[in-house]
This record gives sequence, C-alpha cells and structure tokens, in this order.
Amino acid sequence: MNFKFTKEWTKSFFMMIIAVILMGMCVAMLVLSDMGTDPYSAMNYGISARLGMTFGNYQLISNLVLLVLVVIFERKLIGTGTLGNMILVGYSADFFSWVFKDIFHVPSHLSLGMRVGFLIPGLIIFVVAAAVYMQSGHGTAPYDAVSFLISDKIEKYMGKNTFRVVRIIYDLVATCIGFAAGGEVGIMTVCMVIMMGPTVDYVGKIFNRKKNKVENANG
Repeated sequence: MNFKFTKEWTKSFFMMIIAVILMGMCVAMLVLSDMGTDPYSAMNYGISARLGMTFGNYQLISNLVLLVLVVIFERKLIGTGTLGNMILVGYSADFFSWVFKDIFHVPSHLSLGMRVGFLIPGLIIFVVAAAVYMQSGHGTAPYDAVSFLISDKIEKYMGKNTFRVVRIIYDLVATCIGFAAGGEVGIMTVCMVIMMGPTVDYVGKIFNRKKNKVENANG
C-alpha cells in the first residue's frame, strides 16, 4: 500500500469510507425489500445462513480467502479500500439491519409500497457508491479485484477493454451460487448483474478525466 497524504488522497479516502458504509446500509435496505441484493451479498447471505454465521463475519472470511488470489496475481489492486470494503460493508449491513429492525421496528414482512421505498434508493445508492469506491484509487475488495484481474489479463491478450462483459459474467456466477445456497436473490440481483459493470466503467472514465485535469493543471 502506498500512502501519500495529499489533499486529494485524503478527500478520496473519506469518499471511499463513506461509499463502503453506504453500500452496507443499502444491502440492509435491499434485504428488507425482499427483491434481492447485489450478487456477492446474495451469495454470502445464503452461505452464511447455512453455516450459522452472521453475514458480516462470513463476508470478511470469504474476502480473506479471495485476498490470497489477489496478493498472488495482482498485488497492486490492494489498498486501504480493500480493507475498508472487507470490514465495513458486511458489518455495516449487520448494523443497519439491527437499526431498521430493533430501533425503527421495521417489520420483516412489508407492504409492496414499503418494499419499493427501500428498494429504489437502496439500488441506486448501492450501484453509485460501489462504483465510487472501486474508482477511488484506494484499492478494491478482493471480490471486485478478481474481476479487474481477469479483465486485465484478457485485455493483455486481446488488446481491448472487456471489463463490462467480464463483470457481468462474474456477477452472474455469484448469483447462481447465491440462488443455489438460498441467498437473497431476486429481480434486483439480476438488475445489478446488468448495471454494475457499465456503471463502474462509466464512473471510472469520470475519475480519469478529473485526474487528468488535475495533473495538467499541476503540470
């Protein structure tokens, strides 16, 4: 990990922290909507329930396993954002689930209107927050890093950016595992399979344009 405590580094670091906490909050909201979560969370909810573990604990363990692959094949993808996502998303989801259920007493079975009320903002905020954290320059969680790793390897051989396609296939595999494990799979999981790759790619282009402007101004 490289730490350069500049104004831009600090700003992007706090953006990353806020983004991963928001992702955890949105996972809790999507669970309440009962229409599915993001593919990785859907898979981990199913497996953690079968193992009798909390979502946050299993999410951390599964990320540690994937981290080994990233360390071996693409260490440059690891940063403060890697640890931030590994620790904060799962435990934030557990925390906000507790807040919604025990503090605000949101019932387990909601009306369609309330489900949609949790669903729409949860979906939009999650996708945007995930894209911001992945493009913050602070590294990515092992699950996300593996998709970048695969697309980078393909790009070296094919000479073109395949991230969108790789991410869709990658998330689809996680969704299938989540469905088999009885996880939080629903229509929104499918939507995220389709939306995540293009959104991350688009936000990445915005970050790169901003970075180039800053470099040109300083140059």
